[in-house]
Amino acid sequence: MKKLILALCLWCYPCLATDIKVVDGDSLEMDGNRIRLDGIDAPEFFQTCETAYGETYDCGQEATEFLRSFIADKQIRCNCDDHPDKYNRLICECFADKTSLNQEMVRQGWARVYRSKKYIDDENFAEENLSGIWQGRHMRPALYRILQKYQTL
Repeated sequence: MKKLILALCLWCYPCLATDIKVVDGDSLEMDGNRIRLDGIDAPEFFQTCETAYGETYDCGQEATEFLRSFIADKQIRCNCDDHPDKYNRLICECFADKTSLNQEMVRQGWARVYRSKKYIDDENFAEENLSGIWQGRHMRPALYRILQKYQTL
């Protein structure tokens, strides 16, 4: 029954999910189901970046907090692919009211374009305006994940 309610929630407007949790800057949990925001890659939760002055900050946690505060008190709906990814997450474009979360995360500089060119203009905008992770140096989240994997071997 829970999966039926989620399926209806994900495809209907407005989404009436009863329990929405921000996992990190590109992942949500809605009514117990994991959702990956399509076409973007935010810093991992424990990833750090550098400011323009070379100071380290917790960019993964800041990306998570930006998404959390952005969706606060908004109605969330998602348009999802038919099949989950290899981690059993639904791949979705989600909206807070009428604003795409995927696009907003990239445009505000808290995520990079990932396996898509859909938000490339938004990424260029964030980079030009030194927004979010573009304020200084950062590692692509995909590379960070690979390096973390090899450090634990």
